[in-house]
Amino acid sequence: MKTRVTELLGTKYPIIQGGMQWVGRAELASAVSNAGGLGILTALTQPTPEDLYKEILRCKEMTDKPFGVNLTILPTINPVPYDEYAEAAVKGGIRIVETAGRSPEPFMPYFKENGVKVIHKCTSVRHSLKAEKVGVDAVSVDGFECAGHPGEDDVTNLILLPAAKAKLKIPMIASGGIGDAQGMVAAFALGAEGINMGTRFCATQEAPIHDNVKQAMVQGDERQTALIFRTLNNTARVFRNAIAEQVLEIEGKDGDTDFADLQPLVAGARGREKVLEGGDTDDGIWTAGMVIGLINDIPTCQELLDRMVSEAKALIAERLTTPFAD
Repeated sequence: MKTRVTELLGTKYPIIQGGMQWVGRAELASAVSNAGGLGILTALTQPTPEDLYKEILRCKEMTDKPFGVNLTILPTINPVPYDEYAEAAVKGGIRIVETAGRSPEPFMPYFKENGVKVIHKCTSVRHSLKAEKVGVDAVSVDGFECAGHPGEDDVTNLILLPAAKAKLKIPMIASGGIGDAQGMVAAFALGAEGINMGTRFCATQEAPIHDNVKQAMVQGDERQTALIFRTLNNTARVFRNAIAEQVLEIEGKDGDTDFADLQPLVAGARGREKVLEGGDTDDGIWTAGMVIGLINDIPTCQELLDRMVSEAKALIAERLTTPFAD
């Protein structure tokens, strides 16, 4: 498969593993890259920039293929040394960075000086155009179906992707709601030149999370997600479990939501320790996209990518015949 995205990344397939907090580690990133896609290490999963540098070196021991680093730039109570994380990535030899959250503009001169290609994740057409204007090499356009933060516009990829494609000059990567060959072919038809998958890669053998979480995604359906933090204008799509229901109950009460009431329930450390590591899928918040309705197995990354590509070719050759009479 050859697109502007494979040329940009130097990969066999235009398939990218999303940068997921607590999940984007060397085990998964290297497996995706070895399978022909682009694996992504999540910078802020590592407690310090030095730990990120060590994780990059560890990943290099597992693959000789390209992989990148995700840097999610968000306002935080405790200051995060984003500049130092960026420097650790460059020091480790990373030449592909996925940015998310706030604009990557302050980091662009440094990345450009060091030959780093930047993909910025956007949830709207206007943000995609702004990212293009500040000089990113590609945008990853995230539809409402996605896990994590879908923005506040509630536009699905069936509309968002062609709307963005009509105005962008740089390559566009489709993100959100994709987990199989049908989704990949649809994304290309809508104007994308690559796809980004997060939730689907969580349900692979190499994903460094508890098997209970993977099985919950296999057993769940497309209705098994919830949108929390809507009252805070910081919407997040998560797996619908007991904690998510408690959050929705608090947000459903009259009056302004006080985040202090939610914090003990949604703390990231709780989700990591209780759910992703401990395996109690009801004792913390964990992000999941609507694509769980399409997840029916837990393959290796190699099996997943090979299957998607072969089935996509078959779909295009056998099923996408014209229904129109001459």
